[in-house]
Amino acid sequence: MPKRSAGLLIFRQTAGYLEVFLVHPGGPFWARKDDGAWSIPKGLMEQGEDPLEAAKREVFEEVGSKIEGNFTWLGEYRQPGGKTVLVWSIEADVDADAVVSNTFQIEWPPRSGKMRAFPEVDRAGWFRLDEAQQKILKGQQQVLFDFVKRLKPQPCGLSRASRNMVSLRPTIWRNRKPSQFARLSPSVGRSERPASIFLLVFAAGRSL
Repeated sequence: MPKRSAGLLIFRQTAGYLEVFLVHPGGPFWARKDDGAWSIPKGLMEQGEDPLEAAKREVFEEVGSKIEGNFTWLGEYRQPGGKTVLVWSIEADVDADAVVSNTFQIEWPPRSGKMRAFPEVDRAGWFRLDEAQQKILKGQQQVLFDFVKRLKPQPCGLSRASRNMVSLRPTIWRNRKPSQFARLSPSVGRSERPASIFLLVFAAGRSL
């Protein structure tokens, strides 16, 4: 039976934009990896453990914060390695500069006979949706898509006129890189800087 993990997609609104909270795995394998290496806080469920309680426990173990509130079920996601992750979203604020993580031990350097301890999470951060698309693990990108589908357009900070200008369809942007898209200006609807389709779809209030 595939291993099952549980985690939380934590989000907040800052200056009219949505940000999501991601963590970077600790240890030497991930030390020099950035884009495509970040994750929602998550971890393996214990035998007989309630999945949501497991997700909250893992957040506490990885970042040192207890999260309570109104949780929204996002889905169950199969990862490239075969493991599945159960995910809920919740609006909360976590101090990314004050994370306290559990540690694990591995032999390092390899075949040295020396055991070293590393934190499960070596840093954390808040990212806008376009940034998160580049940072998050490939196997978790669908979590962001499903999160966006459940959002209303207004919190994005775009005017109704600007939202109505967005008419991209999934078949147009599905295989494009983030640099091929542009964020619409809240005031005049012009292109300001590269951004991902998440802001565009979110702004338009469209489903994937």
